[in-house]
Amino acid sequence: MSDTIATIAELEALYGTPIEAATVKEGDYITPHYRAYIEASPFATLATSGPEGLDCSPRGDRPGFVRVHDDKTVMLPDRHGNNRIDSLRNIVRDPRVALLFLIPGFGNTLRVNGRAHLSVAPELLASFAVEDKPPRSVMVMEVDAVYFQCARALVRSKLWEVASHVDPKSLPSAGQILATLSRDRVGGESYDREWPGRAAKTMW
Repeated sequence: MSDTIATIAELEALYGTPIEAATVKEGDYITPHYRAYIEASPFATLATSGPEGLDCSPRGDRPGFVRVHDDKTVMLPDRHGNNRIDSLRNIVRDPRVALLFLIPGFGNTLRVNGRAHLSVAPELLASFAVEDKPPRSVMVMEVDAVYFQCARALVRSKLWEVASHVDPKSLPSAGQILATLSRDRVGGESYDREWPGRAAKTMW
């Protein structure tokens, strides 16, 4: 074998056969146990694919913000954001999507793969309203595969341990990044100072 793995055979020879627990956990529908994970989660990452490449973006709201419609369908409202709509552009052109759910303080994550479309049905939008503000669209996802991921990654990263949390002041702020990239056209201290109030008014 060279320094680069070039075939599936080489890859499988290196890693061997997965244990049974790694394969029996996968199904093509949402079991009651997996539904409990989704309904407890306030945060997920959404992966999409389009002509320009791949995209992965955060999605968060109150626990259960991703609705389990039935054991083959989940629904994700698109809340207020920056209007780049990278993920939504991709879904319109390529329905393949994946969700990774995280639950604060809990080690296991949940992976859901499938195909999606965007709905703007008025009754559906209204059913997802928060503070009388409906989303502009809802992602309706047909589940192809769902399974939990064990806690090793979160244990190694110490993600939920308060002692491992980073002081935000030790990292560049959004205002600083914007000011640098735009040559001071946008961003700066005023952006950072005004962001909490602006976000509070446009949360949903």
